Amino acid sequence: MTRINTNVSSLTAQNRLQRTNNDLQTALTRLSTGLRINSGKDDPAGLIASESLRSDITSINKALSNTQRATQIIGTADSALSQVSSLLNDIRGLVVEAANNGAISDDEIAANQLQIDSSLEAINRISQTTTFQGRRLLDGSLDFVTQAGAGFSTVSNLQIDQANLGASGAVDVAIDITAAATKASISNSGVAPTANAAQATTSLVLTETAAATEATGTITLTDTGETFDLTAVDGGLADGTTGNSTDVVFQSGATTGAVYDNGTNILTVTVAAGATLAQVATAINTEGTFATSNVSNGATVFDQTTGGTGDLGTITNPLSTGTDTTYNNTITVTADDSTPSTNGLTVTLIEDASITAGTASASFNGSNLEVRIRNSGNTSVGAIATALDSLAGYSASVNVPSGASGIYNATTTAPPAAGTFAGGVSGGGLAADVVFQLSGSLGSEVFNFKAGAGITDIVNSINLVKDATGVEASDVSGALRLESTIYGSKSLVAIEVISEGAGGSFASGLTASRASGTDISAKVNGFDAIGNGNTISLNTSTLDLTLTVNDGSSTDVNFTITGGGALFQLGPDVVSNQQARLGISSVNTAKLGSSNGRLYELASGGTKTIALDANSAASVVDDVINKISTLRGRLGAFQRTALESNYNSLSDTLANLTEAQSSIRDADFAKESSNLTRAQILVQSGTSVLGIANQSSQNVLALLR
Repeated sequence: MTRINTNVSSLTAQNRLQRTNNDLQTALTRLSTGLRINSGKDDPAGLIASESLRSDITSINKALSNTQRATQIIGTADSALSQVSSLLNDIRGLVVEAANNGAISDDEIAANQLQIDSSLEAINRISQTTTFQGRRLLDGSLDFVTQAGAGFSTVSNLQIDQANLGASGAVDVAIDITAAATKASISNSGVAPTANAAQATTSLVLTETAAATEATGTITLTDTGETFDLTAVDGGLADGTTGNSTDVVFQSGATTGAVYDNGTNILTVTVAAGATLAQVATAINTEGTFATSNVSNGATVFDQTTGGTGDLGTITNPLSTGTDTTYNNTITVTADDSTPSTNGLTVTLIEDASITAGTASASFNGSNLEVRIRNSGNTSVGAIATALDSLAGYSASVNVPSGASGIYNATTTAPPAAGTFAGGVSGGGLAADVVFQLSGSLGSEVFNFKAGAGITDIVNSINLVKDATGVEASDVSGALRLESTIYGSKSLVAIEVISEGAGGSFASGLTASRASGTDISAKVNGFDAIGNGNTISLNTSTLDLTLTVNDGSSTDVNFTITGGGALFQLGPDVVSNQQARLGISSVNTAKLGSSNGRLYELASGGTKTIALDANSAASVVDDVINKISTLRGRLGAFQRTALESNYNSLSDTLANLTEAQSSIRDADFAKESSNLTRAQILVQSGTSVLGIANQSSQNVLALLR
């Protein structure tokens, strides 16, 4: 069909050219941007996947940056701790040098002390000045914060290295101690006491005056003939003579009452009008110095007339004579040790105004025993004996005679003469000569004792070198106990009898030749913890802590970690299992230390200066060096195992995610270049075809010619 109104060929050519132009534009866009997906229409599903991957890549890049920052912080702290370790080693050397006080002068020791003071100041300065972007790292501000619970008072040292506090920002810690730590221990019953062993004793005789008989008498009313008996009452004064030579004066008055004048020894009875004999007796009883009895007719009204024959007047000396008796309350004090070492020591009663009334306190003043009571008023003899009995190494008993009250009155009685211990006789001893080697966790020592050596001598000799052997001795009810100075499986007591004379019982009396202690056993939040002596350790993905309880404690411990620590975001997602919270404790000298003491005590004026106690100073420094080394090791382990491994893992993940995103979104240049060439050719050919199609209508003019 030949037509001119509609050029179908041209329309077809235009459509194809439009599509080819779109393909050309797409190829040009992809080649210019390098991306296969430039808008959602390019690949909706691919766009969603690539945007998700892009978000992951962004988060991982920040996590890598966070990890690098955490590494820098840990590196800064470790560098400062390295300086602290160097200072501590210098202090350790100065302590060792000062311990050689037999060869160096006091001036040299003083110079060493100045160096130690300077090093301690430097450690405190490092604690305060070690910062990262204004945040102090070693002053304790990055340590965990805890709230004590049941049993927490038994904890002597707590260190929380890492904790995941979760979304709540706190975590409860429950420690169930199933078995307490024990010491290594061996007993020996082969050091027998001798038959003539005796303990030194002495006595304090505390006197008191008490009524043996009371003054009594009968009062007879002149007009009525009524009578009643009158008896003197001690009233706690222990004075049976009260009432002797007493005059009873009756007088009229507005009210009925009685008053006793101790100075004049006169009992004045005031009788009101219409008063009965019973009311008069009650008034006398109420006054308290005398007691009435056997009132013949209590309803009789007292005659108020005055004169020679009336009932009112004076009855002279109506009471018989009362008598007093002096009692000796005896306190016997006995030394627990059956040796003459206590002979000659004294026990002295001292009246002291600073002592609370009615109480007593006893002490050993370095050479003798003293017991102090209030310098006035009454004190129970039993209270005085109890105070003496509470002294370690002594016991006391009381003998209160029948009829005595057992009360010592400091106001009226002078202190007794001091008692002197006597009668102590050496007891115990070896049946034969013995040589043995004693070994502990710290070292060994050989002992050589002769026959007859007492258990006290053996105990003192072993304890003299316990700091070198780690074994201490004690006398337990006549048996020699050898016990390690530390708790746990590392504690050791081993004894080897090298030689013993004939008839000796030392070797046969041993319960064992070798013994070890046991570590504490516990669970922390249901996980089995590691025990080391009295120290409990736990290291899980959510909690890493170490704590030490009191020696031999089996008390369960509860506390709550309420915050603190340095929080590091190490993963791409802000969730607790992609975070690490690390605790860094203070390295201030007031915080560094152990059960042996604190580092600040080594400074001038402290209790562990090198001039006063070099041994204790060395123990403290050793503990602190170990603590700082442990802290550096823990930070290093966190840096290597947590941070570096996290960085490497995230780097690998980043590479894989980037590759995945590239495969989805990036353009294939070879393919797109081919598409561009094809589109260019098609555009050129389409343009030519469109031109031909547009000219085809002109052929109709030939028909009109």
